[in-house]
Amino acid sequence: MIDDKTTAILEKYDIRVLRLLKGRGAILCETETGIKILKEYKGSCTRLLLQDRLLQEIRKKGYEYTEQLVYSREGEPVVKEEDGTVYYLKEYSPGKECNIREYKDCIHAVSCLARLHNAMELKDLAKEMEISAYNPVDEWEKQNRELKKIKKYLKQKKQKTEFEYYLLSNFDPFIEKAEKVLWGMKQEKGIFDHNSIQQQGIFCHGDIQHHNLLFQEGKGYFINFEHFILDSPIRDLTLLFRKIMEKNNWSSQLGNQVLEAYTKVRPFTEEERKQLYYRLSYPEKFRKIANFYYNTTKSWIPGKNKEKLESILFQEAERSRYLEDYLQY
Repeated sequence: MIDDKTTAILEKYDIRVLRLLKGRGAILCETETGIKILKEYKGSCTRLLLQDRLLQEIRKKGYEYTEQLVYSREGEPVVKEEDGTVYYLKEYSPGKECNIREYKDCIHAVSCLARLHNAMELKDLAKEMEISAYNPVDEWEKQNRELKKIKKYLKQKKQKTEFEYYLLSNFDPFIEKAEKVLWGMKQEKGIFDHNSIQQQGIFCHGDIQHHNLLFQEGKGYFINFEHFILDSPIRDLTLLFRKIMEKNNWSSQLGNQVLEAYTKVRPFTEEERKQLYYRLSYPEKFRKIANFYYNTTKSWIPGKNKEKLESILFQEAERSRYLEDYLQY
């Protein structure tokens, strides 16, 4: 809310606020030195300082179009309300959000992402941060165990809702796909080498989606780096590419154009090409729906869950067809 508390928080920064506007989960602050964005923060200050350091190094390596943290008058990365709520302030570049239904936006988005990735190999910084690289094998093994647990729960539940019957009736094909992807990934030696990622110091954004990419005067401005992680750039590409393809019915023509635009700026290795296939093949959308159902109140299941599941089932044939085309491509 824009109230006296918001004003009191902003007074802790060395800025002069001209106008305040409500944004998506944040407050946009028009100041004499440009627009800032004030957001609640639930992470640790240490993590935020590492994020700020990462953004500084990315800029030094040549990609200047990322957000920046604004420090308080006391030189702190966050400020606190009396009730203990923590906030942070960032530079904000107003622009047009990437429209993933527009082909030219999709092409431009992945080109910008490739340029960002070229600036995110930071070996010295990774050593300094002492954080571990992501291991997808461990993660997918855990997720597959969770899927089996949810299926077992559904089978044993005596009184089922319409959604629960529907979810259970579609479980087996997706578990089989999840197991097949995990098995295939384990057979391909060196594709997911998290030790190499660790040694090379390869970072990625961690939460790339069209909401986190703004276009301004032909430049791609990336925001919300809170989920940054040591992992292959293919992680980011998979997140954005999957969203693009879902919104465009898994068009092979668009898919090929998007991948060509990315690799023109940052060429794939053979291992990365295969890695993209396996990441796209994993039934992540189904897993999220099943996991959301299992971890929320069973007495009230939003109707939107069934709609999402129906959408996944509707697109599954198109997704499978594209992945077969990708293998040939």
